[in-house]
Amino acid sequence: MSETRSVPAPAAGTDDDHGHPRRWAILSVLVLSLIVVVLDNTVLNVAMKTLADPEQGVGATQSDLAWMINSYTLVFAGLLFASGVIGDRLGRKRMLLAGLVVFGVASLLSAYASTPDQLIWYRALMGAGAAIMMPSTLSLLRNVFSAKEFPKALGIWTGAVGIGGAIGPIVGGALLDHFWWGSVFLINVPIVVFGLIAITILAPESKGSQAKADFVGMALSMIGLVSLTYGIIEAGDAGSWTGIEVWGTIALGVLILVGFVLWERRIPHASLDMKLFKSTRFSASSAIITLTFFGMMGLMFFMTFYLQIMKGYSPLETGLLFLPFGASMLVFAPLSNTLVNKFGAKAVGIVAMLLVITNFTVTALVFEADTSVWVVIGLFFITGAGMANLMPPAMNTLMSSVPREKAGVGSALANTLRQVGGALGVAVLGTIMAQVYRTQITDAAPQLPDAARESYASTYGALETGAIPADAAAQVAQAANDSFIHALHTTALAAVAVGVVGLVIIALFFPGKRRAEGTEAPAEAAEPALVEV
Repeated sequence: MSETRSVPAPAAGTDDDHGHPRRWAILSVLVLSLIVVVLDNTVLNVAMKTLADPEQGVGATQSDLAWMINSYTLVFAGLLFASGVIGDRLGRKRMLLAGLVVFGVASLLSAYASTPDQLIWYRALMGAGAAIMMPSTLSLLRNVFSAKEFPKALGIWTGAVGIGGAIGPIVGGALLDHFWWGSVFLINVPIVVFGLIAITILAPESKGSQAKADFVGMALSMIGLVSLTYGIIEAGDAGSWTGIEVWGTIALGVLILVGFVLWERRIPHASLDMKLFKSTRFSASSAIITLTFFGMMGLMFFMTFYLQIMKGYSPLETGLLFLPFGASMLVFAPLSNTLVNKFGAKAVGIVAMLLVITNFTVTALVFEADTSVWVVIGLFFITGAGMANLMPPAMNTLMSSVPREKAGVGSALANTLRQVGGALGVAVLGTIMAQVYRTQITDAAPQLPDAARESYASTYGALETGAIPADAAAQVAQAANDSFIHALHTTALAAVAVGVVGLVIIALFFPGKRRAEGTEAPAEAAEPALVEV
């Protein structure tokens, strides 16, 4: 018979100096679990053109394609925070295994979907699986590594995000060149099976504090995040922030999240300690995570259209062009902690943000239809180096501010900020691009039907299906290219502005070299966790 009693348990089989004896093998498995989630998102980006084909795909419309991505994002963002809280109570290993099972089953169903609606719902189920497992990868990492080694492990974890995003298009492109579209989802299944076996064998179970469950707080976080994310997604799809479905759901989400904050401040067993945000370093790190993904996700999403439609690269070739970004993150992210220790988080963060802003600036000022592919490759590599030295310090500051027994909460918060920031970036920058493109193409090609003016992809869709008369096709194609380039420049300038805001936050609030030392102390001072003995 087992009983629950209070004993000190800093890290589920770790000690403060060395961590868990199998920590590096555990890290490998956690990285694999993380990669399969990240890979799936980027795989879908290169498969969109195929899925839109009524013969080779499922005949998805532009709206269907958007919701194949958005259904995943909506569920993922809505469940992330609550999943982290639940993982701290029930066990992070259990949550990771449960999430992998849901993700694997949803991947299998997605591979054999026969209609766009089916694929949208199965993608939503994949989002649920990803939300269940994602916080556990980082919270388990926090618990099996010592405070000294955690920043290095976090750098490797961050690098895995980059390489997973980079190899996704390559894997997806290779599969689409040789197999049917369902293979891009089916490839997840053997990876999930391996992850289930390896995690069961290697990873220790760890739990957080067993205080009274905050069911109201978890419910408010889910409803608020779903409503907010839905409104943001609708704004991005519509290319406008007007209409009750957009501002109404955003306003409702904000109100519910305000209620969540007030509730968390009121109760003694809050899921999220609001006092954390009184720390300028914690708040600044949260803001940098959100702003960086706001700019990057928005711009990287549209680079896919630039490479595949304007430049004419195949899905596999597009994936290979994204590889320098992931490779750069994989190389530089594990080294970021060494640079922070030597120069301080502020200096490293400023240089890293400047590298990211370089991408936006060059895109705004240099990119044209005939821009050399080597410029694209160089920009992706530079941007990866910037992200690799920006995310680990910000994530480490956020995670080290949260007690170990609430590592799942810290992980969930960090990933929620990334997801909502990315969705907001796609929506806001997407709205800017859509409105600029529609204005330009309407003036340049007034003969186009309204449906063909909605986006660059819809214009080229009309050209490929013969909806545009042959004698006007060349003029319309040139007008579409010019309009897209103009819209891309404007969107990139907006991303520059976002990057400058992040630069100011880093300069004002990130710690310098001397203040960067000893950041783990507040987290280690937390009360002992409860474990099963």
